[in-house]
Amino acid sequence: MESVAAKFIGAGLAAIGMGAAAIGVGMIFAAYLGGALRNPTASDAQFGRAFIGAALAEGLGIFAFLVAILLLFVV
Repeated sequence: MESVAAKFIGAGLAAIGMGAAAIGVGMIFAAYLGGALRNPTASDAQFGRAFIGAALAEGLGIFAFLVAILLLFVV
């Protein structure tokens, strides 16, 4: 027998990854801004790396969302 409560708990636990991704993106750009304010000449070289890191963090957040949706509607 499938328990609906267990499905919701599992999806909620999987959705924690979306919040963690948002915190990760905030930390990436906070570190970028801190470095850019210390050394403005190097900020142009680091800007692309900050966006790559943010894209990877957001990708993990989207993956966590996908797992949560799959747990709710497929399993």
